[in-house]
Amino acid sequence: MDINTVRGLLTLILLILFIGIVFWAFSSRRKKDFEEAARLPLEDEEPAENSDAAARQEHKREGRDHE
Repeated sequence: MDINTVRGLLTLILLILFIGIVFWAFSSRRKKDFEEAARLPLEDEEPAENSDAAARQEHKREGRDHE
C-alpha cells in the first residue's frame, strides 16, 4: 500500500464523514433547534440588571457623565 492509496482512502473517509455531518445537521430531528435559534434575534429579553457586565457598563456611563 503506497502513500497515494492511503491519501485516497483518507479522502474517501473524510468525504463520508462530511456527508454524515450534513445529513445529521439538517435532519428533521434538528428542525426544532434551528427554529428556536432563528427566533433568538427577534426576542426582546432584557439583560439581567445585576450581571457584572451590566454593572461595569453602568459604572462607565456614570463616570463619563460626571466628567
